[in-house]
Amino acid sequence: MTDDGERGGGGAGAGEPVPSDSLKTFGAFVQGLREHAGLTRDAFAQLVRFSKHTVESVELGRRMPDEDFVERAEVALGNTGALRRAYGHLTRQPGLAAWFREWARLEHTAVSLCTYECRMVPGLLQSEAYARTLFENEVPTLSDAQVERQLAARMERQRLLTDRPSIPFTFIVAEVVFCQRIGGLGVTRGMLDHVLASTTPRNVTLQIMPTDAESHSCLAGPLALLEGPDGKRHAYSEGQRNGRLISALKEVAPLQQAYDTLRSQALNPAKSRDLLERIRGAV
Repeated sequence: MTDDGERGGGGAGAGEPVPSDSLKTFGAFVQGLREHAGLTRDAFAQLVRFSKHTVESVELGRRMPDEDFVERAEVALGNTGALRRAYGHLTRQPGLAAWFREWARLEHTAVSLCTYECRMVPGLLQSEAYARTLFENEVPTLSDAQVERQLAARMERQRLLTDRPSIPFTFIVAEVVFCQRIGGLGVTRGMLDHVLASTTPRNVTLQIMPTDAESHSCLAGPLALLEGPDGKRHAYSEGQRNGRLISALKEVAPLQQAYDTLRSQALNPAKSRDLLERIRGAV
């Protein structure tokens, strides 16, 4: 299997694929139009209201641009319609599972993101060594090239946390996840350090669901929720080698209710951090 979603390639929903020819061509087209307009990447980034890193990733063919980027770039670069037409011909190589790609696209414009995970560290919080270990444990075995492709996608996706500092990211993770020794003690220590560092920013909240909790509203499994800029909520559910994007209100509403209840059942952020530091100290 060459693609992966949040599972095993955990969060492989990661950022972006190895550059395909069409992505590189589109990126070069954007760069050419930008330079012809006499704009630096910094100036162009301000016009399209995306980070300089995002502009660079698009121009180098490392990132699949979303519709907002294309529309804003179109206006900033003459509004000829050329970018819109070119965007319609884009393709991408595997790096994100087919079922995960639409969710990954929605993440880039979400105004809030919520995650519950009980199997592994959520993809957005994984250290590189931990993520690599997950890919290397895939069955059937992935080739070295597949591992590197999916690892690059995951690491790129994690830029959501730094590129969008005003967006709230909420994570609830089962305590047992942090007690596992996936990859050995060295990988585990690095993973715990990475999670502690990644959840330091004020917009990132981590709560731990303790093993001895007597009430648990999400026993059905992992869950991700987001709210789009239009106020619409979406959910994402994943199992063995498949995943499902859920957008119907009647299905999303009870999942949101279950997650909200879980937040009251889990340890608060301060106690969660204290527990995570004690787990780290014991490794």
